[in-house]
Amino acid sequence: YLAESGGGSVQSGGSLRLSCVRSGGVYRNYCMGWFRQTPGKEREGVASIDSDGSIRYADSVKGRFTISRDNADEKIVYLQMNSLEPEDTAMYLCAGSSVVDRNRPLSQYQYNYWGKGTQVTVSS
Repeated sequence: YLAESGGGSVQSGGSLRLSCVRSGGVYRNYCMGWFRQTPGKEREGVASIDSDGSIRYADSVKGRFTISRDNADEKIVYLQMNSLEPEDTAMYLCAGSSVVDRNRPLSQYQYNYWGKGTQVTVSS
């Protein structure tokens, strides 16, 4: 249903762009988010974009990451990651839901569809 791509290995200061493609029907009020997870830690919300264009970022990525939708296909969402740091190393997952609490769009518990993830590794 959700498929991520674009992960890889980069050096500190480098950039990557992740893509998430959603298959299936078109839903109203659909919110999509990017999360990341490292072993032993809770899944962290990184960025979200709502159907009305509202965007949220985690404080740790503000000014470095940008979430956006494809202009031609609303089912594709990107996460442009610049100025990457070793602390950004994680499995990045795309998530989607039509029932997200708009006050908590970076909470993993708001989402019921998940991709399998794409690994991002940043070396110092």
